[in-house]
Amino acid sequence: MQNTCFHIGHLSVKPPLVLAPMAGLTHSALRTIISGFGGCGLLSTEMLPARSLVAENPNVSPFLIRSEAEKPLSYQLLAGRPEDIEPAVKRLEELGAAAIDLNLGCGAPKVRRAGCGIALWEDRSRLVAVVRQIRRCTRLPFTAKIRLGPAPDEEKFMERVKLLEDLGLDALYIHARLDRESFSRPPRWEFAGMAKEWISIPVIINGGIFSLSDAKKCLSQSGADGLMIGRAAAVKPWIFSDIASSLFGFEADPEKKDLPGLYLEFYQLLVSRFPEERRLGRLKEFTHHFARNYPFGNRLAMAVQRAGSMEHARNLALEFFEKNVGTERI
Repeated sequence: MQNTCFHIGHLSVKPPLVLAPMAGLTHSALRTIISGFGGCGLLSTEMLPARSLVAENPNVSPFLIRSEAEKPLSYQLLAGRPEDIEPAVKRLEELGAAAIDLNLGCGAPKVRRAGCGIALWEDRSRLVAVVRQIRRCTRLPFTAKIRLGPAPDEEKFMERVKLLEDLGLDALYIHARLDRESFSRPPRWEFAGMAKEWISIPVIINGGIFSLSDAKKCLSQSGADGLMIGRAAAVKPWIFSDIASSLFGFEADPEKKDLPGLYLEFYQLLVSRFPEERRLGRLKEFTHHFARNYPFGNRLAMAVQRAGSMEHARNLALEFFEKNVGTERI
């Protein structure tokens, strides 16, 4: 049996499974669904721009709304300038963050232009300044999520990984793909194994984990201290529970999953917690992934994508579920 936990500073992550930060997905509704199944040792927010974070109202902001059930919760910071760090970190401490994660992997054009994400990873001097400032401002557990860089470069990858540990990082999340590699390309899990040889802090691997079989293979190939699961969490919110029980000996509920019921629960969470204008886009994003549970799920995703209102989307989803009883891939 694998180690049943890892530590990020004073925080014990048990079981050693982490929800990946994902824009438009890792908000309160999905985190609540995942928490209901159990098995996730550490939840995550989506990325939060440091410059605008301080002005967000946690009672209405779709990025900051949370419930008591969503813990422990790591907040992911998107930052590119040292001067933005102190007020942002102070705000996260006020919000009760269990840990702070720095985004060093996002390659979206807007993020690059702002000097954040992968652009910060590539700019060594700014990287040093930003990471030092975060470490100086807080004693909260501090992590960073990275990709492997623009090209396979073991020497540069080693230099950056060691640098982050030297600057005071408590753990490292590695999305095992190159900067511009698509999700269709198999992840390079072996890079986490390399990092494990170079640094002493926990290394958690991310990318391509959609099943128990994937989890076993990833841990075997990488030797990682834990797994970070992204898109699969929106397809199968119970995936943490399945992996935690099978690999780490945690109790799990073996009952059959009620997919229509789960979808309606997610729908109601959006309605009850989010401002009206912030609901439909998040329902469409979730549906895009959740629909993979059905052989003809693309029909569900396309129908909801065309919906002009939450009620319309709900009715289209219910019609699909009624026509596809017994076809679920679970």
